[in-house]
Amino acid sequence: MLARVPASVGRALRRMRAGAEDLLVANTALTGANASIQVSSPAFGYNQPLPRRYTADAEGISPPLQWAGVPTDATTIVLLIEDADSPTPLPVVHGMVWDLPGVDGSLPEGALASTTAEPSSAAMGKNSLFRATYLPPDPPPGHGVHRYVFELFALDEVLRFDSPPGRHALARALSGHVIAKGLLIGTYARRGSE
Repeated sequence: MLARVPASVGRALRRMRAGAEDLLVANTALTGANASIQVSSPAFGYNQPLPRRYTADAEGISPPLQWAGVPTDATTIVLLIEDADSPTPLPVVHGMVWDLPGVDGSLPEGALASTTAEPSSAAMGKNSLFRATYLPPDPPPGHGVHRYVFELFALDEVLRFDSPPGRHALARALSGHVIAKGLLIGTYARRGSE
């Protein structure tokens, strides 16, 4: 979608970024400070480039993820994917799943529903385009490297929503229930915008 934005616009917005401090995982008043879950991917390393196939410039499927270190008293896991460098006031939400089992686990490649994938059986929340799908990385050309943060939260209760939640509804539901968290950062920039 943003691939057609002129690179000059991306360069003009280069200093405008949501910021890592606005990520949900960074809000210690909401989610606590216990970052004991180790999040990884067989497709990319921590703070390393996301393979193109997981972006809007290729297949746009969700990458495989793994996590370990979930406390034994966790009842559910929430996954939130945000762009810390979007030229918006808050990070752009790229995906949300709010009903993963409260144990060490994984998601295979393409597990999250996207515009190009089969529907997911996971309870997905709304991305920033108000769709309950995976929104692949799609940074503006010329804007530079973006950090896509895969945030995991272990909760002491199962969440219930009447309809797919957005970021604000998820934040309210997490309040006081996060017992552990972790994150993995993958980066992506359109060619010529590094």
